[in-house]
Amino acid sequence: MRGYPVPLGFVFRSRAKEEKASAADKAPLTDSKQTRDPQAPKGRPTPKRSEAQSQRRSVANTPTTRKEAAKRSREERRQALSKQREALASGDERYLPARDKGPVRRHARDFVDSRFNVAEFFLPMAVIILVLSMVRVGSLQEIALLLWLVVIVLIVLDSIVTGFRLKKQLNERFPDDNKRGAVAYALMRSLQMRRLRLPKPQVKRGERP
Repeated sequence: MRGYPVPLGFVFRSRAKEEKASAADKAPLTDSKQTRDPQAPKGRPTPKRSEAQSQRRSVANTPTTRKEAAKRSREERRQALSKQREALASGDERYLPARDKGPVRRHARDFVDSRFNVAEFFLPMAVIILVLSMVRVGSLQEIALLLWLVVIVLIVLDSIVTGFRLKKQLNERFPDDNKRGAVAYALMRSLQMRRLRLPKPQVKRGERP
């Protein structure tokens, strides 16, 4: 039986080539130069200019090395201490140390600063008594010893009265606030000379806090 001759290339063509050619024919044609519609969504919201600037600034300020991070940490600590020193002089609540913050501690400071305290004169009186005790005169040494006793008794009595009155005022004005340690805080402040107190006094003597 005679038939048409079959090309050898058709006989030996691999099946894999046929599958690749078929897949290529079925693939959709796309134009790589086609531009995206500006109105089409990008898949994420466009950040605002302020947010983008903030992100760039955050990336730029991020330390890249341990040495740079340590240097930045020291600089931030120095700035915090500088603001704290200014706050101790001006009474700015935002930058005061934790032990001085709050309305309770502020009232305790004002209460002490608004009155005369025997304890604040302890240092100059101690110098006078020390000088008298060094003089080799029996009567002066006896006077110095007596002055020591008088000063100590006056300081104790004044501290008791101050603590009692301050505690009463704090309970009346701040019934719901934490008042723990406020009286001791005020008594320690009363031991310091007025000009050396930190934070600086914000009320005058005799002025009602």
